[in-house]
Amino acid sequence: MDTNPVSTADLAGLLEQIARRLHSQGYASQLFPAQWAALRYVQSAPPHMRTAIDLARFQGLASGAVARTVRTLITKGYLAKLGTIGRGRAEQLDLTDRGVTLLKKDPLQSIAAALEPLSETERQILAKGLDMAIRSTMAGDRPDAS
Repeated sequence: MDTNPVSTADLAGLLEQIARRLHSQGYASQLFPAQWAALRYVQSAPPHMRTAIDLARFQGLASGAVARTVRTLITKGYLAKLGTIGRGRAEQLDLTDRGVTLLKKDPLQSIAAALEPLSETERQILAKGLDMAIRSTMAGDRPDAS
């Protein structure tokens, strides 16, 4: 293992490379990163939270953009609406068989496999750093955000 110091700029560059490669691999399946994220969310969220509005909250995005993503995934046959939840208009979403099959080719699987050898301590350190990086991209947390 290389023990040379790694600058924060180097780490940011590595994160950018991962993001670009995930984008390229995902697009090979004709999906954009937001569409992959929506499929992953629906796969992992509790059934009562599998709605477009809960997905928008989870992603920190406007509900209109998320609604377009959901409509596209329904049109492509990866998601289906199961009906309304509760007293509101929120419609529960679920993966179709086609969506389940597609997620078996999820580009994130290769990243998860590559991280498997990390110890629990290394995972905790990496998770903390990635969480800090994610938070730095949130508008309300950036020093230059107005």
